[in-house]
Amino acid sequence: MNDLAIPNLPSRSFDRTQEFYRRLGFTLAYRDDEWMILNRGRVVLEFFAHPGLDPLASWFSCCLRLDELSEFYELCKSAGLEEKGSGYPRLHPPEEQDGGGRMGALIDLDGTLLRLIQNRAARSPATH
Repeated sequence: MNDLAIPNLPSRSFDRTQEFYRRLGFTLAYRDDEWMILNRGRVVLEFFAHPGLDPLASWFSCCLRLDELSEFYELCKSAGLEEKGSGYPRLHPPEEQDGGGRMGALIDLDGTLLRLIQNRAARSPATH
């Protein structure tokens, strides 16, 4: 089965959003005046135009489940994103979670929270 669920995220400016995510390895798959799709391997992000969005009041979010969280996080840092407690864009470093696994965060230039989650090895159904 190839069913997917893909986040629909806001963008105040497709030009700025496309450039921001290009620095993180995303490529343009589709764009018109109202919709834009970016890909990075199997990760797909779809954006809708939202020029009036207040990034400080944004509640949009999604999870990026990554095979190489540390590698992606270092790419974010090399693209100029900073670890800081407020503002946007910004990074929060990956940390071990109480339930196991590692998670960090990226807040993009429109205030969208992207949880950066390290993929775990396959687990048996009994341990989910």
